[in-house]
Amino acid sequence: MAETTTLFHLSDIHFGLEDRRALDWVVGELAARRPSAVAITGDLTMRARHREFAAARQWIGALEAPVTVEVGNHDMPYFNLIERFTTPYQRFREIQNLVEREIDLPGLALVPLKTSTRAQWRFPWSNGWVTDKALRHTLDAIDALPPGKQVLVTAHHPLTEFNERGKRLTIGGTRALEALAGRNVLAVLSGHIHDAFDIVTETAKGPVRMIGAGTLSRRIRSTPPSFNELRWDGETLSVEVRNLQHVPTPAMQIDEVPEDAMPPREPGEPVAPIGQVPAVDPPVH
Repeated sequence: MAETTTLFHLSDIHFGLEDRRALDWVVGELAARRPSAVAITGDLTMRARHREFAAARQWIGALEAPVTVEVGNHDMPYFNLIERFTTPYQRFREIQNLVEREIDLPGLALVPLKTSTRAQWRFPWSNGWVTDKALRHTLDAIDALPPGKQVLVTAHHPLTEFNERGKRLTIGGTRALEALAGRNVLAVLSGHIHDAFDIVTETAKGPVRMIGAGTLSRRIRSTPPSFNELRWDGETLSVEVRNLQHVPTPAMQIDEVPEDAMPPREPGEPVAPIGQVPAVDPPVH
């Protein structure tokens, strides 16, 4: 039996609206568990402000583990369209070496897949889009790995292209999943929707496992702030959704990828002001 590799999968920290108690707890868990790597699948900031990126860089820079960071839709400049279209990633410059970084571990590799774009032909621009260039870059990286090396693909958006009601979510998601199904991909790790999930999607080329992490912000949807602890023993990839409320993993994981990260509302229910956190009960499955 191979030695077990432990990974922390974090997402949607949203500095500017971060949950400081949850972040301090994660730092303590990192010190105690000493994972082999940390994958942060996007949305480091709330509005891509300079002060939010400064806080994100300071926190990530103190993590004592190899880190890879995906770009989320919230990490694109909101208030400076010239910068958004010309140099959309310059606010990552102090941690540029961590952005879309490949991490090579014994028997396992983390390979990024870019799903956030500076603009789209549709609205909202916050939805995912796997471009031909982005997919080819990821596939080339996977194909360059030694034979037998297993892969975790890191992305911000889940690769679900259409939900059960026919709403289009991530453009190119189906094509990407089909391409990944033919390779040694254990799972696609993502965030974006602020609730954890662990689902298998059937494609024309075979099944693909998709694992989503919740949020470490105060912008919660239906579950408390959390992160995923992944364990790979050479045969099985297991997932535990860690949270301060000690809600069991199955109760933290949703069954379907929703359209967005906003809390579900009943018809006529008022929208809570930003920063006001609603009471949370574990979802019923």
